[in-house]
Amino acid sequence: MGRITARTRVTRITVGGRTSHRDDVLAVEEPLEIRVGRTPLAVTMRTPGHDIDLAVGFLVSEGVISRGDQVAAAIHCAGPDGENTYNVLDLTLAPGVSQPDASLQRNLTVTSSCGVCGKASIDAVHTRTSYPVDDDLTIGAEQLITFPERLRAGQEIFERTGGLHAAALFDGRTGELIVLREDVGRHNAVDKVIGWAAREGMLPLRGMVLQVSGRTSFELTQKASMAGIPVLAAVSAPSSLAVEHARDAGITLIGFLRGSSMVVYSRPERVLDAPTPPTTATVAATATATATATATATARS
Repeated sequence: MGRITARTRVTRITVGGRTSHRDDVLAVEEPLEIRVGRTPLAVTMRTPGHDIDLAVGFLVSEGVISRGDQVAAAIHCAGPDGENTYNVLDLTLAPGVSQPDASLQRNLTVTSSCGVCGKASIDAVHTRTSYPVDDDLTIGAEQLITFPERLRAGQEIFERTGGLHAAALFDGRTGELIVLREDVGRHNAVDKVIGWAAREGMLPLRGMVLQVSGRTSFELTQKASMAGIPVLAAVSAPSSLAVEHARDAGITLIGFLRGSSMVVYSRPERVLDAPTPPTTATVAATATATATATATATARS
């Protein structure tokens, strides 16, 4: 796994049992400084890997670009000490694409748990939606309930470390898993997915479902709206601001997607509930009624 995982010596203690010493595998967390035209824009704490997707997705989420081809080049460059640690990524925008506004510059490191902390102003958090979410997608509830397990099954690094979030794009009409990314930060995992899609020329992501692990924050709904994603589903709870933004943006926001149930917080008309299977009593009653009606009709004839 290279720089994605690291080994460390740990002591495992079991109350009432034995104490053991062994090697453990950890998910790596390192800073990535994102530069645009050699000017620092942000530093995010991330799991190394798919850095270009992460940076491109970040620019889409911030409203700097709306298509992948608006980034002409990306290169890892040396840090302050002159050594290339692959923790500094410089993006060059295509000719005619405006450089990021100075107000977008983040003054603090973006932690793996918080993607919007450190913004220069609160107003800058409410990035204007790039694509209107007017998607006519409808999806069956019976298909949606399969996504969390398929997301979990695709988390190769989580399987080894137990310490990563994941985000995946599913085709809402066919159920096909399009792309899956892992990271210590759920917002980074989403940026990696969106960045990949941007570089593939897929934006806006109409007809897609974004499935994430954990909870849903305002920032994740904002990223979904910037990418034109109509359905955002999570295995845990959303925040109040996430629900508010999803309603404003026209996103179907689903939480507590576990087992055979879910809670739909906005645009529920996109989720088609499967018909309830008839019970044995209902089947028997229907059969009796049918038989009675048939007998009556025969007698009358």
